Amino acid sequence: MQENIEVVATLYKFVKMPDFADKKDPLLSYCQSQGIKGTILLAAEGINGTIAGSRAGIDSVLAFLRSDPRLADLEHKESYTDIQPFERMKVRLKAEIVTMGLPEVDPNNQVGTYVSPQEWNDLISDPEVIVIDTRNDYEVNIGTFKNAQNPKTKSFREFPEYVSNNLDPNQHKKVALFCTGGIRCEKASSLMLSQGFAQVYHLKGGILKYLESVPAEESLWEGECFVFDDRVAIRHGLELGTHELCFCCGYPIAEKDKASPQYEEGISCPHCFDSLTEEKRQHQQEKWKQYQLGKS
Repeated sequence: MQENIEVVATLYKFVKMPDFADKKDPLLSYCQSQGIKGTILLAAEGINGTIAGSRAGIDSVLAFLRSDPRLADLEHKESYTDIQPFERMKVRLKAEIVTMGLPEVDPNNQVGTYVSPQEWNDLISDPEVIVIDTRNDYEVNIGTFKNAQNPKTKSFREFPEYVSNNLDPNQHKKVALFCTGGIRCEKASSLMLSQGFAQVYHLKGGILKYLESVPAEESLWEGECFVFDDRVAIRHGLELGTHELCFCCGYPIAEKDKASPQYEEGISCPHCFDSLTEEKRQHQQEKWKQYQLGKS
């Protein structure tokens, strides 16, 4: 592997960690000593993060994490980029490692049935299975699995309400859930089991593992997958996607969005054009000007 290639590692594990706050400073210091950047969340329910750096640095941090017996079997997924996708290293203490807002939902107590990427196509092709994308609306809009339902949530906190309003344990006997890396659908599966849904499945390793493992010619994935770093989106084989973020509203935009008369670089895109008052436009023009000056 070339020297300048950055390894991007995503990881999470639901595990009881009552001493999570004590881990913050040692973990931050160790990551910084290895030249690693990114964000790791710690909570009483576990750990969640995405980090990037050199091969040696990533390996060292993963070994450091796994030296805690509770994290000895911590799994991670990797992709590669020729840019460092993060500006700094952050370790944050949270109430939840993925925020649903229902502390009684605990994946450490129960979760649905894991389904490997190799078995996923057969599962979601079953007409008796309802397939649900547990990600937020802007993520779903740039790519999702064929025939998956979009809950149209703006945050994961809205997912329990979506379940209550749209799904029935007596009617929807088989439910398949998926998300970017596996963490949201794992928690969603715990929620649904607690509400009486009998057969709840979720994609092990999430979309990232599917795109890495399943050949494009066999894939039921359509579009690109949004990621929470400077790469914005990735494609099959975890290659860099074509989307970028609107400088004004932060919405992921494609080439077709740039072709719209509502798109003006640094100022607006089709997703925020209608909310742009003249005052906002002037403010955004100045902001874009300062950004360009900073780059030069």
